[in-house]
Amino acid sequence: MPKALVSDPIDQAGIDILSQVAQVDVRTDLTPEQLLECIGEYDALMIRSGTKVTKEIIERGQRLKIIGRAGVGVDNVDVTAATRKGIVVVNSPEGNTIAAAEHAIALMLSLSRYIPQASALLKNGKWQRNSFIGTEVYKKTLAVLGLGKIGSHVARVARALEMDIIAYDPYISEDRANQVGVRLVDLPTAFREADYITLHLPKTKETENLINKETFEIMKPTARIINCARGGIINEQDLYEALKAGKIAGAALDVFAEEPLKSSPLFELDREIVLTPHLGASTEEAQSNVAIDVAEQIRDVLLGLPAKSAVNIPGFRPEVLQEYRADLRLAEILGTLAGQLVGGRVDTLEVRLQGDLAGMNPQPIVVAALKGLLTPALRERVNYVNASIEAKERGIKVIETRDDSTRDYARSLHIRATAGLVTKSVTGAILGDEEARIINIDGFPINVAPTQYMLITLHRDMPGIIGKVGSLLGSRNVNIAGMQVGRKIIRGDAVMVVSLDDPLADGLISEIVQVAGIREASMVEL
Repeated sequence: MPKALVSDPIDQAGIDILSQVAQVDVRTDLTPEQLLECIGEYDALMIRSGTKVTKEIIERGQRLKIIGRAGVGVDNVDVTAATRKGIVVVNSPEGNTIAAAEHAIALMLSLSRYIPQASALLKNGKWQRNSFIGTEVYKKTLAVLGLGKIGSHVARVARALEMDIIAYDPYISEDRANQVGVRLVDLPTAFREADYITLHLPKTKETENLINKETFEIMKPTARIINCARGGIINEQDLYEALKAGKIAGAALDVFAEEPLKSSPLFELDREIVLTPHLGASTEEAQSNVAIDVAEQIRDVLLGLPAKSAVNIPGFRPEVLQEYRADLRLAEILGTLAGQLVGGRVDTLEVRLQGDLAGMNPQPIVVAALKGLLTPALRERVNYVNASIEAKERGIKVIETRDDSTRDYARSLHIRATAGLVTKSVTGAILGDEEARIINIDGFPINVAPTQYMLITLHRDMPGIIGKVGSLLGSRNVNIAGMQVGRKIIRGDAVMVVSLDDPLADGLISEIVQVAGIREASMVEL
């Protein structure tokens, strides 16, 4: 039975789901050294933000198939190292959407009405109503930086407060912005026009220190900024100086460049600042949601099923897997077939999406083809996670093309592999109820259902070839399940595909090649 390690506090609902398929060890007090020592025992690791999954830990995790982060970010996981080892990394991008959005709204209102400061004074016996004259958010301009699920929900709630919403997100279309009810602007415009700025961006090289001394100079002196996204997007020293100098009116932060935050010049400020200790996802509902979401993905991967929110398998969203699962399987089959037919170290793999497939994102199809190509050599070491990396390290050039004019079949896929001076091509299609068929080999039309064992020959179309090959197979007790020949002209060259129930014994291919008229023979195992 697989073993799963839970190294951070996780809602019991998630542990119950994991227990359906694995022996679950909950060890939330492990030191980094102890985790390094024991990680080799486990097939899955479930964490929150506390556990740091370093390259060294990943290298020690010889059995690891999946790392699940019960939350949105994966900053504490070396995703590159995991990808290289073929370990799936998943998160829960939607589980804490409502909690994080509501916390951003709560911080905005607390900042506007000085609620934390007024509460603290009243608890100390001081009734000072005139000291806390706030400001209304009604009719104010809110700039939402990052219009993903959390930012979009903040925008919808803010609209109900009758705020004027503008947004910056270079990856969002005008149509999507209109659906949310916001006006898209560039960053300088957002900084100039906003009374409130709320951040919902990932921390990347582009967004680190995005809010700094220069941007504070652009903002209104009455502007207030809220960050429930990621620490490090705001330069905290520049923020302190801007607040101290009255460049902006206030800030509310839930996340920080270094956590836990033990010392900061921001502590010196009073009513200009509201600080909370990374509480964006800290609701009972959110903790349960993310635990269930990630536990279900870990369960699925341990059962051999795909994860729906793998951060290191770009393009493999649940809707893609559902709609194109037959095409992905076809791509994998054709990649394996082309690689074995070419018989050498592949230099170039061309993947051409044809017919209706030409309209889809080619990346998942290409990854599936690469996985198929590399599987005979690497076996369980290659999967959808690391196929592209393994191919790149082997110097395989990948060419993606599309041809929507090909209409012999509604959805077909052409793959050509080149190894030195040898090139082999195969084409497949999906028929009827997601049935995969091989429809062309090296330009010869054929219609064969792929099977585990196939003998494929290039030969002269002449009497006696099929009988001689059949006799050789029979003499070695190899059972034939089916056979088909593809040719272009009578008595010209032809391709024969023999579906077998058994693998060929050593040396039999050499005997088959000796048959008069046989030019090439390959045993393919899918």
